[in-house]
Amino acid sequence: MADTTTHTAPFNRARSAEESPVKRFFRATEIDTRLLGMVGAMLIIWIGFHLLSGGLFLTARNLWNLSVQTASIAVMATGMVLVIVTRNIDLSVGSILGFVGMIMGVLQAELLPQLLGFNHPATWIITLLAGLLLGAGIGALHGVIIAFLNVPSFIVTLGGLLVWRGATWFVTSGRTVAPMDSTFRLMGGGTEGSIGATASWIVGLIACVAIVASIIHSRKQRKRFGFPRRPIWAEYFLSSVGCALVLGAVAIANYYPWPTNIARKYAEANGIAWPEGGLFIAHGIAIPVLIAILIGIIMTFIATRLRFGRYVFALGGNPEAAELAGIKTRWVTVRIFALMGMLCAVAAAISTARLNAATNAQGELDELYTIAAAVIGGTSLAGGMGTIAGAMLGALVMQSLQSGMVLLGIDSPLQRIVVGMVLVTAVWLDTVYRARAK
Repeated sequence: MADTTTHTAPFNRARSAEESPVKRFFRATEIDTRLLGMVGAMLIIWIGFHLLSGGLFLTARNLWNLSVQTASIAVMATGMVLVIVTRNIDLSVGSILGFVGMIMGVLQAELLPQLLGFNHPATWIITLLAGLLLGAGIGALHGVIIAFLNVPSFIVTLGGLLVWRGATWFVTSGRTVAPMDSTFRLMGGGTEGSIGATASWIVGLIACVAIVASIIHSRKQRKRFGFPRRPIWAEYFLSSVGCALVLGAVAIANYYPWPTNIARKYAEANGIAWPEGGLFIAHGIAIPVLIAILIGIIMTFIATRLRFGRYVFALGGNPEAAELAGIKTRWVTVRIFALMGMLCAVAAAISTARLNAATNAQGELDELYTIAAAVIGGTSLAGGMGTIAGAMLGALVMQSLQSGMVLLGIDSPLQRIVVGMVLVTAVWLDTVYRARAK
């Protein structure tokens, strides 16, 4: 054993000396080069749209709106990762969002006010719980048909896309339902649906502490189990970059002020003298963005720390081996689709609250953006590989494309063409990446 260590160390040092500085840097920091490449592509997209739009894209207002618009797709993309990892697909997520959103809209705008009165404190809680249960039930129904009746997920969810979109219309005969409960609307963002500058800085500092604590914990765990550890400088580098990104995002959110009319009304209502230059009240981080981040953290924990997550990746990597290992693969599939349905309900709540209405067109084509976000984020359609963080970053890339094209005045049909081309390109790159990895 001593001889092995003696001979291995000089070999590793010799190998490190032969590597280029870039390779040594990535090996030391363990940064996912594929994820880094996607970040680079997103920055190119942002800079390109900023130049083409005459400096409108990279503004605090547009970036804040971009984060809010990304929230619902990002939430669903976290669930789509698990679906695709198991070699399935869910084409019904947009229709489920629309149907659940319509049910939640009818509950809080028409049914609950008759029982509890308008703006009752329990209205938004009952509405959200009902939506979550309905979404989970629809997802579980899909999962049972796929797992126990052996109907391909493509067919089941394609049928779900049509069924639930039609059911959305039948709930109100095509009528738009509005307005939503005042507390429920906070989940959609806007002036009131943000936490303000002070709370945003507190959240940012907590996030920085969590990043540092996570890196320290990971280092201790590696030492405990005898795994290789990153160099100290790499740990400092990752901590610094993570904290800088978090605090930078908070600074941008706090740089976007309330509209003048709303700020004036707030000043009048609170007896605040209106200064000559106007009153600057920062939006801060939007509540739907916080919801999406929280969902991302929970889903990452499920995928990487729980037994269920290990079963999901085992099922995607080799279904036959997973079955022989004693994993109840059918029930894993049912739970995955039930979880996907619940995430659709969360996205429906965000979308309905943001629009302050439930409409029949709500969620249309969201299945395309959700699948594209997961695939762009590194989830392989061949199964067995994918990350929650990558999918959420993919959702931001997709929404950046859409937002930039809107700023440039590009017609909706052409926007769809671009999104379709991006999706095909992402799948092609995934195929090339997997072929080189073998």
